[in-house]
Amino acid sequence: MNLIAKQEKDGRYLLMGNEAIARGALEAGVAVAAGYPGTPSSEIIENLARVTTERDLYVEWSTNEKVAMEVAAAGSFAELRSLCILKQNGVNVASDFFLHLAGSGTRGGMVIIPCEDPGALSSINEGDSRHFSRMLEVPLIEPGNFQEAKDMTKWAFELSETLRCPVMLRSVTRLSHASGNVVFGELPVTHHKARFQHDGFILDPDTGMISSAPVAYRHGLQQEKLQKAIELFETSPFNTYTGPENPELLVITSSACNLYTKEAIQLLDVGDRVGLLKLGTTWPLPPKLLGKYLATTDKILIVEEVIPFLEENVKILAAETAETIGIKKFYGKRDGSIPSVNELNPDLVITALANILELNYEGVAAAYTEKALPLAFLNAPVRDLTFCPGCPHRASFWNIRTVLKKDNREGFVCGDIGCYSLAMLPTGFSTTKTMHAMGSGTGIASGFGQLARFGMDQPVLSVCGDSTFFHAVMPALVNAVHHKSDITLIVLDNSGTAMTGFQPHPGLEVDAQGSEALKLDIQAICESMGATVQVTDPFDFKATQNALFEMLQIKSGVKVLVLKQSCALSPEKKHTRRFEMSVDSASCLGEDCGCNRLCTRIFRCPGLVWDKVNGISKIDDAICSGCGVCASICPVGAIEKREVA
Repeated sequence: MNLIAKQEKDGRYLLMGNEAIARGALEAGVAVAAGYPGTPSSEIIENLARVTTERDLYVEWSTNEKVAMEVAAAGSFAELRSLCILKQNGVNVASDFFLHLAGSGTRGGMVIIPCEDPGALSSINEGDSRHFSRMLEVPLIEPGNFQEAKDMTKWAFELSETLRCPVMLRSVTRLSHASGNVVFGELPVTHHKARFQHDGFILDPDTGMISSAPVAYRHGLQQEKLQKAIELFETSPFNTYTGPENPELLVITSSACNLYTKEAIQLLDVGDRVGLLKLGTTWPLPPKLLGKYLATTDKILIVEEVIPFLEENVKILAAETAETIGIKKFYGKRDGSIPSVNELNPDLVITALANILELNYEGVAAAYTEKALPLAFLNAPVRDLTFCPGCPHRASFWNIRTVLKKDNREGFVCGDIGCYSLAMLPTGFSTTKTMHAMGSGTGIASGFGQLARFGMDQPVLSVCGDSTFFHAVMPALVNAVHHKSDITLIVLDNSGTAMTGFQPHPGLEVDAQGSEALKLDIQAICESMGATVQVTDPFDFKATQNALFEMLQIKSGVKVLVLKQSCALSPEKKHTRRFEMSVDSASCLGEDCGCNRLCTRIFRCPGLVWDKVNGISKIDDAICSGCGVCASICPVGAIEKREVA
C-alpha cells in the first residue's frame, strides 16, 4: 500500500510536502484531481495517481493547466471534491477560465494548488501567483510547515464548500520538496456519486446553470463570499502568534518563510524581544486579528517570498486602522530589509532582524569565507549546465546549428520551455535566440514569419518538445499555417514529459493512472493542419540535416520536422546501451587535430572527457549511454562504436 493511503490514524510519518498535500486531499475525500507536470508540483498528482483504485479517484495529467482546471471544475459542478495542481506559471495559463470560475462559484469543494519556485530553482522565472487571489477575488491560504500542508489541504475543501468558491492553497519549493513529520488523520469511506443538476432556477447555485453571468449579481455574491471568508479567517487556527505580549518588533510571515523566521529568532536568541505572527490565511486578511497584533508595537517586519504581496496588504490595513493602532514603521521588501528577488533563508532573515534590532551578529566570519571558498572549488570538477549523456537534444541542436551554418543566411531559432531550454547556452551550441513561455517559440516564430514584406530574409525556426506541442504549440501552429507564415517548426519528440519525470501526455498510449489511452500522432496532426512534415531520427545526422536543409529552401508556408528519439533516461532506455564506445588512441590527434578537440570542447557530451596527460579524448564508461552519436562528429574517425549484441 502507498504510504499516503495508509488507514492508520494518528500515525506519524516523514513526508515530503507534496506527499502531505496529497494525504490531506485523501483525508478530505477528494474524487477528481487534474494538473500539468511542473516542478515543484508534480509529486502531488503522481502520489494520487498511485492510489486511484483503492481510494476511488479519477486522476489525470491534462493537456495544459487551463484544461486541468476545467476538468477539476467539472468534478466540483457534479458535487464532488476536486483538486487542480499547477506550478506558478500554470496559474497564468489557467487564468482565463479561473476568472470565470471565481465568478460562477463552485459546488463540491474545489482546491487550486499552485506550487511556486522562488529563486527559479527549476524554472525560467520566479513568478508569484498570489496576486491572482486578490485580482480574481478568491481566498488564499498558505501552510507554514509540513503538518499544516496536510491539515490545511483538508480544511481548504471544507472552506470551499462553505464559501461555494474555489480556494487557492499556495506551496513553494522548500515546502513541496523538503520533508517533515506529519501526523495522519482518518481516511473517509469513499463512495463517490456524481450528478450535475442544471434544471433549476437560473440563479440557484445548487440546481441552476453555472456561469459568471449575470455579472452584476454574481460579482456582488463573490464579494459577499470574501466577507464571509474574512469572518472565518479571524478565528482560524492556522494563524498563530508566539512571543511577548508587547514585542519590540513584530514579524508577520507566512508559508516556508515561517520556518526561516523561527530559526532566525532562535539563533539570535531574541524571543523575548520579537513577536512572530504566522498567517495561514493571507487573502483576504483578517483585520481584527491583524489590528490586535499591530497595536502591540511600533515596528513591523514582513517576511515573504517573492513580491511584497503580504507587505502591501498589511500596510493598506494599517493605514485604514491608523486612528486605532497608531502610526507604524514597516520593514520588508519596500525598504530593502528583505531582498525582492530569489528565495529567502534564515541568514537573510537574521540580517534583517539584526539590523532592525541593532545587533552585532556574524553568522560566518568573513575571514573564514575568504579562505574556504577557494578550497571548496580547488579540486571540484567543472560541471556546466548540460544535456545528459546520450540526450537526443544535443544531437538535434548539433544538426540545427550545422544546417544554419551551411545555409549561411543568419537563420535563428525561437526557443521554448523544457530540457531543451539549455540550447540557449553553450551546451546547446547557443542555438536558441528567444526564450519565453511554453508554446511561445512557435507563436513568436509565426510573427517573424510575416516579416519578409519588411525585408527580413533570415530563416525562422522554432523548437518545442512533444508534451509542449500538445500543451501550447498547436494553437500557435494553427495561426502560422492559417496566415502562411514562413517558418520551420522542429518538434523534439523524446516520448515523454522528460524534464519533470516522464509523465505521460497525449502522444503516448498510457495515462496518469497507468491505463491504456488513445495515442495522438504529431505528424498526422501537423499534416491535417496543412503543414509539410518529415520525421527523422536526430542520431542520423545525414538524414536529419538533409531534411532540414531542404525545408529551409522552401520559401513560404509552414514546415514541420519531427525529430523522434527517446530520452536517454526514459524507462525503455535506462540501463541499456546500443553501442560500446571507444577512442582509438592512435587515430586521435587531440589538440593537433584541425578540429581543435571538437568532441570535448564544442560537442561536450559528459561521456566524452579530455585526457590531459596523454593528450587525447576518452570515453567515460561510467556515464556513457552508448548512443553512438559522437562517432559521427570526429573528423578523423577516432571515435569508434561497436553494436552491443
